[in-house]
Amino acid sequence: MAKYPDENVLVIPRSLLDEIGSFQGLCLEPQLYLPAFLDPENNFFLSRDEAEDDPSHKQIIPYAIFHHQGRFLHYVRGGGSGEKRLHAKGSIGIGGHINSEDADLASLDKDTYTIGVEREVDEEINLTGSHKQEIVALINDDSNEVGAVHIGVVHLFDLESSDVTPNEANIEDLQFYTPEELQARHESMESWSQICHEGLETILARRSES
Repeated sequence: MAKYPDENVLVIPRSLLDEIGSFQGLCLEPQLYLPAFLDPENNFFLSRDEAEDDPSHKQIIPYAIFHHQGRFLHYVRGGGSGEKRLHAKGSIGIGGHINSEDADLASLDKDTYTIGVEREVDEEINLTGSHKQEIVALINDDSNEVGAVHIGVVHLFDLESSDVTPNEANIEDLQFYTPEELQARHESMESWSQICHEGLETILARRSES
């Protein structure tokens, strides 16, 4: 029986990542990869049921991190989470697939990718006040079965207000913490959040230099 009936998700061939240069963990030079990833010649929509078990493709996952005055949003994934393998894990990222509903195309370009990112954030949390965002990194983690079929695009959201509330029941215990305070929660985080947490200081330092 299909777990994700009628859901098609954006993927790239794993070979494309290998061709540009595969990496493990956090890559702080997303500009080297994204033009190729978001070129409609290189991506397409694949049945999620097929994609979840096919490491010859990578599902492109926007992974949004929310920052306000030196603190970062953390939450716990509840039982209603779409990715059951991440249930009860702590997270500093709101992530989700880019679905075929985000485009009337067989593939996706940068503009429709951005629409998909905003949709995913709006589905999961409510933001108060204005914000700005930028892509700061990519995540690749081939050390586990979830990471082997996904690649993350890390979006850093700078928020005007810390008034953030969940828009889905599976997002629990939403709170802002400093990177130091997050250290006590590090071991209980999903692997992508661990990777991002370890790179937060570097990400912020690079932004302050630019």
